[in-house]
Amino acid sequence: MVALTLYGREHCHLCDEMKQSVGRYDQVRQLSVTVVDVDRDTALQQRFGHLVPVLMDGETEICHFHFDANALDAHLRKMR
Repeated sequence: MVALTLYGREHCHLCDEMKQSVGRYDQVRQLSVTVVDVDRDTALQQRFGHLVPVLMDGETEICHFHFDANALDAHLRKMR
């Protein structure tokens, strides 16, 4: 199982859309996605600013603003 992190914030329509898209994608693949609210941590606010939502695997950014299934597929292929 691949553990990913989705950095976002509350009341963010792009964050909600990415969370839903990742959820649909996860129905086909086995992923563990942790959602982190950047506004609860000053360091994360400074790091990501207005870049959210950001889907990451550790320190590797997979996509931001909009879910990119092709980018995630490519990332997962590299991990094999």
